[in-house]
Amino acid sequence: MKRRHFLQFTGSTLATLGLTQLDIIQHGDTYAKVLAQNTGRKLALLVGINKYANGMNPLYGCVNDVLLQKNLLIYRFGFNPNDIKILIDEQATRQGILTAFEQHLINQAKPGDTVVFHFSGHGSQVVDPDKDNRDGLNSTLVPIDSGYNASGGVVQDIMGHTLFLLMYALKTDNVTVVLDSCHSGGAKRGNFVVRSRDGGNKFQALPQEFAYQKQWLKRLNLSPQEFIKLRRQGVAKGVVIASAKRDQYAADAPFNDFHAGAFTYIFTQYLWQQTANQSINRAFVDVNRSTKILSSNSGIFQEPEIELNKKQNSNPVIYFTPFNTSYAEAVVTQVKGDKVELWLGGIDARSLEAFNQEAAFSTVNTSSQETGIVKLESRQGLIGKGKFIAGARGNSPIKLGTLLQERIRGIPKNLTLKIGLDNSFDGVTTTQAQQALQAINRVTPLALRQQEVQYIFGLMTETRYRQLQKFGVINLPTVSSLGLFLPSLDQIVTDSFGATNETVTDAVKRLQPKFKSLLAARIVKQMLGNNSTSLLKVIASMQLAGSQKIISKALPTRGITKQANGDTTKPNKPIIQDGEIPKLPVGTQVKFTIENQELVPIYISVLVIDAAGEMAIIFPNNWTASEDAALLPAKDKRIIPGNDDGFKLTIGKPLGITEALIISSTSPLRNSLKALKEIATRGKITRGPIAANNDEFLEITDKLLADLDAGTRGGITVEDVQLSAGVRGVDAKKLATIAIAFEVVG
Repeated sequence: MKRRHFLQFTGSTLATLGLTQLDIIQHGDTYAKVLAQNTGRKLALLVGINKYANGMNPLYGCVNDVLLQKNLLIYRFGFNPNDIKILIDEQATRQGILTAFEQHLINQAKPGDTVVFHFSGHGSQVVDPDKDNRDGLNSTLVPIDSGYNASGGVVQDIMGHTLFLLMYALKTDNVTVVLDSCHSGGAKRGNFVVRSRDGGNKFQALPQEFAYQKQWLKRLNLSPQEFIKLRRQGVAKGVVIASAKRDQYAADAPFNDFHAGAFTYIFTQYLWQQTANQSINRAFVDVNRSTKILSSNSGIFQEPEIELNKKQNSNPVIYFTPFNTSYAEAVVTQVKGDKVELWLGGIDARSLEAFNQEAAFSTVNTSSQETGIVKLESRQGLIGKGKFIAGARGNSPIKLGTLLQERIRGIPKNLTLKIGLDNSFDGVTTTQAQQALQAINRVTPLALRQQEVQYIFGLMTETRYRQLQKFGVINLPTVSSLGLFLPSLDQIVTDSFGATNETVTDAVKRLQPKFKSLLAARIVKQMLGNNSTSLLKVIASMQLAGSQKIISKALPTRGITKQANGDTTKPNKPIIQDGEIPKLPVGTQVKFTIENQELVPIYISVLVIDAAGEMAIIFPNNWTASEDAALLPAKDKRIIPGNDDGFKLTIGKPLGITEALIISSTSPLRNSLKALKEIATRGKITRGPIAANNDEFLEITDKLLADLDAGTRGGITVEDVQLSAGVRGVDAKKLATIAIAFEVVG
């Protein structure tokens, strides 16, 4: 527990939450059943502001945050669309937000009702006359008409103290406030925009803001002293969810072809993957983990925090609304004959590129049995358009609110590595970098903050060097050297920087092998979302060598709660992991256990991707055996390394987040196994892991996808679901990709 002053209208402790795997519960239910669960009225006010101006950085993902929350509340939590009020851009003035909160929430909510207030936009700070915090500042929400001036003065912000009073005035205790903003200083961080406007001692709130607070004190029959005492005790009511800690950035992030708040996307996507609502504390363990893994890939360090009113239920379910329903990647939002429009809010962020016109989804009944297929025909952001194809269980028409589960993803055959160009380059240098990168096969150079990039090719400046030192980055390259940064520019790719004053052309040439290994890792990670969507029954765990202690455990949650005949079973006993992402010191010896709970054999491959993007194959590891070396019999398990394998797995550098990827397939992995054997033969390796060169790993990943694609195409039996030659198909019924993450520490 760490003491924080969230929005400075509280003084109580906040939980900083880490990693766990939540209860695995399989329930079948429908949209109509969700709507009928909570008899109390459910009201929501959702605010998103992109079009900031007058010296404030515009944002790009706040309106999408509103859509993410709106569709989640309607189709997951049973909110009536008429009870959700939305304010975006020009509507979200100071007065507009305050009036909507009063009229839509305070005036309508009754005891026992549920209230949600979501704000996505800039946060800031102004002088607090009561000095609740040592720095004498109160955090604020920045409306579109803030009236900001860089030199300071009066701003039309909504103070945290005001928000406390508005929450206090609600007649229900079932209140959730979600704030995807921060107040750590306005900035652009590489490919991200920070959701914060400058604030501090130079900025004061409007006199009308304090007059408005006095009006509420009178209406609530509170004295100024009582008001101060209450807000210093904790939040007014319910739960407050912050997208980042007080000293961290809330990122406005690009995802494939759209923008959203990094936290809001992860939070809402996680809830689409639950069959029953979780308590707020349990849920945020997993959300925090997902945010941390995203941070390790982007360089933005962002950990969400929660604070609860201690006098109420100390651990309520999210949004105070229970639900029992099916897992979902998508939901039908419009129907016209067999043509449907979909909301794709349940898809893992790292897999979005695999869901274009080649992908297909299963429609499911109340027992989670497939009743039909929706073939995706196009996608723009998170809105998809597709065609419903009736399955063998009948030709009943598809309905609004039908939940969809992943069936086939189509990973582009020639997936590229997107490299952002450092905006500190001058025009000539930018042109040279662009031309050099364009000459490399499957590398795409892009300007920053236009779309998602995986890395930034840039210059180590004095300012960046000092910033990286502040973040504790070790083994920093010299100033004026060229190399690769993560998309935030706040982390570097290990061993990617060259000598001082190296030319751009020479640097790009030197980095070509690194680009290939990073592209190989990107290809593999396109399968990662399959961890939660696969129907295979496989369990993977990582243990300390010579011990029974499990460090981490993972499984495809849908497959593991199915019997062999496909019928839904009762929920398995939850598998719980400890606290945060495991931290393993260099030199630690580990082992993996893979368990096949299927009634048929499966083929296994285990890859490890380190913090530098380099990969190693640790299974299969007998390179003189047949393709059965990768086979795990039905109802059997395999320990890696086994007693007869002749090697040990020892944690080594680089430091940072490493992921072990366990790929399980019902189809043989012939092409990839053949390529691995050829590499082992060249290296005169008969047993043990392979650390191949960058060209070889790119070849292996391409062939691995080709193997999975062959198995997928051979199993498609539904007419009108055909894959083009330009994609690699991955069938959720035939593949499971399980990720186990851990942090290598010194």
